[in-house]
Amino acid sequence: MSKTYSISEMASEFDVTTRSIRFYEDQELLHPARRGQTRIYSSKDRVRLKLTLRGKRLGLSLAEIRELFELWDETRSGSEKQLQLMLNKIGERRAALEQQMKDITMVQLELESAEIRCRQALEELHEKQSDEERI
Repeated sequence: MSKTYSISEMASEFDVTTRSIRFYEDQELLHPARRGQTRIYSSKDRVRLKLTLRGKRLGLSLAEIRELFELWDETRSGSEKQLQLMLNKIGERRAALEQQMKDITMVQLELESAEIRCRQALEELHEKQSDEERI
């Protein structure tokens, strides 16, 4: 018999809330068996939760993660289609991150320029006040 997990064991192991796990179940990413009101998660559900959390860290949407799972479930061993989709998602995410890095660099330059202008204006204000005090 393969190992099973309770929702609290899964939550504890992956440091997520039980509410998050139920949400992933609602999104059809996990498919636990039920014994009355109790959810019983399989090793497959455990792997899917791990992959869901990894996909989220990579910036994939839950719909994209579900699509990858569906392709995997179609073949039982993955497929060229699944791998190509994953490569496309990685490329899209990489391009988005590169654009964000460019945007951050631009904002940093704008902040630096604004800071210089503010410091110069403050210095001029102090000089003007000093001149007025001498008069």
